[in-house]
Amino acid sequence: MASNDKSVKQGGVVFEGVSKRYGPVTAVDTVSFTIEPATLVTLLGPSGCGKTTTLRMVAGLEAASGGRILIAGQDVTKLSAAERDVSMVFQSYALFPHMTVMDNVCYGPQSMKKSRAEAEALAHDKLKMLGLAGLEKRLPSELSGGQQQRVAVARSLVLEPAVLLFDEPLSNLDAKLRRRVRQEIRELQQSLQLTVVYVTHDQSEALAVSDKIIVMEAGRIAQQGAPHELYRKPASRFLADFIGDANLVDGEVADGGRTFVTADVRLAIEGAQPGPATLALRPHRLRLVTAGAGRLPGTCRRVDYLGSHLEVLVDTPWGTLLLFTNDDEPPPAAGGAVGVDFDPSAAIVLPR
Repeated sequence: MASNDKSVKQGGVVFEGVSKRYGPVTAVDTVSFTIEPATLVTLLGPSGCGKTTTLRMVAGLEAASGGRILIAGQDVTKLSAAERDVSMVFQSYALFPHMTVMDNVCYGPQSMKKSRAEAEALAHDKLKMLGLAGLEKRLPSELSGGQQQRVAVARSLVLEPAVLLFDEPLSNLDAKLRRRVRQEIRELQQSLQLTVVYVTHDQSEALAVSDKIIVMEAGRIAQQGAPHELYRKPASRFLADFIGDANLVDGEVADGGRTFVTADVRLAIEGAQPGPATLALRPHRLRLVTAGAGRLPGTCRRVDYLGSHLEVLVDTPWGTLLLFTNDDEPPPAAGGAVGVDFDPSAAIVLPR
């Protein structure tokens, strides 16, 4: 899916204190961020957090109630969708079922008064780029889900937008196809140096494709940064729990920020703010050890085989913890005594 075609324009996106209100309800609350040209930035969050409304404001499908929106340096806050140099790939793909692949892709250029010959030349270029050459005469119903998704991308790219928008583009695909298509989207974005704004609620999808992730919660930005920053240094309990799997343990930071204390366990830590805190432990950073060893005693509650690894639930003084172990390790027996160990430096201390 990669290409050396550099004809697609570049343009960044800037939100300056942007809000969206529906009567008394505030869907997006004074949001500010910058999306650099030629980067893929994901708006991530649970249902109802405001991410899709934010995307639709970039597209001009929703009018901002306050603030400013700039695309490629131009203030587009008051401009309609047709006046903005953006194109969107919708969750449903929105292909015309009665039109062939070629007619679907030509529709945009022709609606912009290009001749049929010009539109077909542009369409052939984008269809070839996306591995769809030879499918021009097929109807959408004669394509696989992945092929339909690529046609939707081709229909957007043929307009050569400054910014390409994706609204939950993989939600209609099965798990294996989602992985392949997300890789293709990322390769396309990088090869063409596209500016892409991508919306999803799938954390693994966001971590895999993004240069930057903007996590939204209740209409506001909870945290933004590179994927590894958000995963390793979440700013809150919500983020630790939302970005990847995490075991959360409530306790107190004492001894001037050097000890995390619960009713049963004391753990040496460094540099934390004294007071109520939550300890976040990633499942892959925990290790099963023999009973009587490790930092926490435990009883194995359940073992699930997932092919590449085992998911193990262990009852401990810190509650039930989730661990990931390699599938080549002998699984513990349910009900058996075990120990749980980890490197204290792997623990993330979050103020409450």
